[in-house]
Amino acid sequence: MSAVRVLIADDEALIRSALRAIVDAEDDLTVVGEAATGAEVLPLVRQLRPDLVLMDVRMPDVDGIQATRHVLASVAQPPRIVVVTTFDNDDYVYAALQAGASGFLLKRTPPAEMVQAIRLAARGDTLLFPAAIRRLAARHATGGRRALPELTDREAGILRQVATGRSNAEIAAQLHLSTETVKTHVASILAKLGVRDRTQAVIAAYESGFITPTS
Repeated sequence: MSAVRVLIADDEALIRSALRAIVDAEDDLTVVGEAATGAEVLPLVRQLRPDLVLMDVRMPDVDGIQATRHVLASVAQPPRIVVVTTFDNDDYVYAALQAGASGFLLKRTPPAEMVQAIRLAARGDTLLFPAAIRRLAARHATGGRRALPELTDREAGILRQVATGRSNAEIAAQLHLSTETVKTHVASILAKLGVRDRTQAVIAAYESGFITPTS
């Protein structure tokens, strides 16, 4: 199995070096390039074809939100984008998630947790910091901002479970289903919502009012 190709985007050289050291220490992860500004990200994505971008959310001129939008709008098969931030309640983080980022990492995250989060994000099969994403969505999303397509009762129940951050296996145990059945339902939910991953499904659920802060 080929290593996950990672592009690092941060305007601080020290942060880029630290992230490179953490990523390159793993056999199944490799850094393919670095961007010192948000404006450099899209050209490097096109040139290097990374699987995942670690994107500093706050950069001068072109920030991580704008860079995320540019990549997702301009690349046919865009990489997963995980924004890197100092505070998990940063308004920039939610804006980046709205723009299509798959999740976020705190700069203080321990290396072992960071590499595991990168692996999960690259697979797109779980949420990073689900409680924090739920808090951000509850604080920022206004129900009715977007329409949610019709879901079956089973899909609706599974979407609520996804929003709690549960994995397919955990949802299967909770609902007394097989993991493969849950995986199939999750794939159907993502297709109906027109989103790439579970994080974007949760954002859609809040912004449609399907899930509310009191749910």
